[in-house]
Amino acid sequence: MSAIQRPPAAEVRQLSPWRFVVAFGVVAMLADVVYEGARSVAGPFLASLGATAVVVGLVTGAGEAAALGLRLVTGPLADRTGRPWRWTVAGYALTVVTVPLLALGGPLWTASALLIGERTGKAVRSPAKDSLLAGASTGIGRGRAFGVHEALDQIGAFAGPLLVAAAIAMTGGFRAGFAVLAVPGAAVLLTLAWLVRRVPDPSGYEGVAPGSVPAVTGRRLPAAFWTYAAFTALTMVAFPTFGLLGYHLAARHLVPAAAVPLVYALAMAVDALAALAIGHLYDRYGRRVLVVLPVLVAAVPPLAFAGSLPAVMAGAVVWGVALGVQESTMRAVVAELVPAARRGTAYGVFGAVYGLAWFAGGAALGVSYDRSVPVMVGAVAVVQVAALVLLLATTRRHRAEHR
Repeated sequence: MSAIQRPPAAEVRQLSPWRFVVAFGVVAMLADVVYEGARSVAGPFLASLGATAVVVGLVTGAGEAAALGLRLVTGPLADRTGRPWRWTVAGYALTVVTVPLLALGGPLWTASALLIGERTGKAVRSPAKDSLLAGASTGIGRGRAFGVHEALDQIGAFAGPLLVAAAIAMTGGFRAGFAVLAVPGAAVLLTLAWLVRRVPDPSGYEGVAPGSVPAVTGRRLPAAFWTYAAFTALTMVAFPTFGLLGYHLAARHLVPAAAVPLVYALAMAVDALAALAIGHLYDRYGRRVLVVLPVLVAAVPPLAFAGSLPAVMAGAVVWGVALGVQESTMRAVVAELVPAARRGTAYGVFGAVYGLAWFAGGAALGVSYDRSVPVMVGAVAVVQVAALVLLLATTRRHRAEHR
């Protein structure tokens, strides 16, 4: 369908906004089953094909770089073409097709290309997907909409690795684990096809007149958005990855290595609940609720890297709460700071800043962990104070831009 020839608003309204949000969340949940299931065994799978640790690091690192960096390209393209559905569908299709193909076997280079292709699919769809979700949630509360989406997403992230583990345990090989992911992958495409048919033009949820295409206004994103992006970077650069938390649990012999995934599962469950709760609070009180995020991030290191199991478990719970806020409400705020016609670009930049800052911070915190945990705790606290200042500056600039 052309970006100019759009259906009547009545067609767009065939699904209520909430039904659209939930259906879109189901798509994300099913897709998470596919790619989180694959990522959970990517390392040992590549090793079974003869990959060294260096090769595994290069392949997974290249995949994450593609998932993050390419958003700077796909976000603006989604805005310029005015066809967010096409980018969303193409990205999901790339992911759910490449993963089951791993079951066919082949040389190491083929498997590596497919794994990088899966991550590329995430870069293709993410800015357009978030833009669609932001538009549909205009009249129902963006905090709750993004919170529901994140909660469903985490259900898939929890179920995917379990499904793959069960398939491998039953057959003794990785191929069955990848093959079984074709089922949720097919469900992703079927659900998307149904959703696109029912809601071909989601801009109707925002009251856009039929046949009109919002123009991309100007080349620059608002100053408030860039301040918010800086706040995001400072928050994430001081947020440890769960890999480091898991390393601490095993290295200090606080839990058996086999139990570390159970701690991760707990964090994912907390993430889902926190996303729902903070989304409701955001709709009621606005972005001021994000004041809690730097506090949560600062609280993670002294708890998660302590020497006692109760403290570390408390740290894992706080980590899950912080991640739930980051993955839901932080994304919702972006839609409030930029014009609708620039959302794809904004979400592309936001995703790249978010991911690259976390990537860099994970490496820096790993070095700090080896040298001095107390110094790391102090440094994280200082960085989060600076993040709070930037959050307040975001509010001031946004108000100034709308006077």
